[in-house]
Amino acid sequence: MEGQAKGRDRIQESSDIRKVAVASAIGNMIEYYDFTLYATATALVFNKIFFPSTDPLVGSLLAFATFFVGYCARPLGGVLFGHFGDRVGRKTALLLTILIMGLGTFLIGLMPTYEQVGVLAPICLIGLRLLQGIGIGGEYGGGMVMTVEHAPADRRGFFSSLVHIGVPGGFLIPIALLGILSTSMSEPDFLAWGWRIPFLFSIVLVGIGVFIRFRISETPAFKRVLNEEGAASVPVVEAVRNHAGNILFGIGAKVAESGLFNIYAVFAITYCKTKLGLPSQTILNGVLVGCALECLTLPLFGALSDRIGRRAVYLGGMLFQVALALVFFQMLNTGHTGMIWLAIALGLALGHGSVYGAQGAYFSELFPARIRYSGLSLVQQLGPILGGGLSPLIATALLAEYGSASWVAGYMVAMALLSTACVFGLRPLGSDD
Repeated sequence: MEGQAKGRDRIQESSDIRKVAVASAIGNMIEYYDFTLYATATALVFNKIFFPSTDPLVGSLLAFATFFVGYCARPLGGVLFGHFGDRVGRKTALLLTILIMGLGTFLIGLMPTYEQVGVLAPICLIGLRLLQGIGIGGEYGGGMVMTVEHAPADRRGFFSSLVHIGVPGGFLIPIALLGILSTSMSEPDFLAWGWRIPFLFSIVLVGIGVFIRFRISETPAFKRVLNEEGAASVPVVEAVRNHAGNILFGIGAKVAESGLFNIYAVFAITYCKTKLGLPSQTILNGVLVGCALECLTLPLFGALSDRIGRRAVYLGGMLFQVALALVFFQMLNTGHTGMIWLAIALGLALGHGSVYGAQGAYFSELFPARIRYSGLSLVQQLGPILGGGLSPLIATALLAEYGSASWVAGYMVAMALLSTACVFGLRPLGSDD
């Protein structure tokens, strides 16, 4: 009888973690749908309707500056919701983040253009971008902590990687929607109103996300903290005071992961359009293929990190991306569709997929449950400012200044080597907490 009861408990636990992982992945996908929709529209639309310029690269540079603003707001969201999540609970914080993010995206779909209201248009756009950044800043840490703290210790890599499927999945949907709209409509109609449809549609996804998150339970680790230790009075201060090394090295290790992802999935669109004169749909389709493949490779690398260790998988992915950076733009410069798609797929599915597949569990295990939401949020939201937030901006500036992608390739190598060095400074606490 006792054996049967334990068997039922294991089945129930397995069912619970699958439900939590799927809920976190879907929530993460919705958040990144909103964030990525802005990134893609930046390369295709915003440089024309909010930042008009006679030089397409200058318009793109200004548009990517607002893209960076969203990254700057992410640490604020991470600290705010990390504090709330470590003191009140992960579930409540996650409900708020998805509402904030969705509201910002929906309102962008109603924005007047520069031609209609002048400088007020980019100012309002920046304000809504800040709202998006605050929402996603609190989202990631909560979703990942929720999954890791529900998962068995020996399968944290696998289940945490399922949450990360939400990122390429979140890229996949808006890119597909914008691609369909941009090719099925005339350019004047697409720039006038077609681009707004995916932004307005986000309100439907928000409703789905809120419904899903109401159905998941609080984590056992957080309940244990409340019962045994009590919540930290100021979690972010405790995290910085006691785990400063892991925070600093974690930020450095995060730089290349987020920075290179946005080179593959965001800057490459601008490069192929402005420098190679290729149709936008060619590169968009390449990003779609790469994101679809990464959805498949992420759980494989997550499971591999459970078997051979997080660090080994993470370092392998970084070194692969050093090698890829040396040939990435040469592959794009061929102008051959298959070669462009292969370059993007190698970057997203193998390079980024290997690092990101291991990262969720790896970084979560840097902090104890008492301050995990806050500590993880600091790493995950400060790192992307220096990485993903700046990389399209820096890459575009290098291209505009020197006219050669070789400088961008050197920048990619520098990011990957920096993050590789920082990985050796990380000191995980282990998988028992």
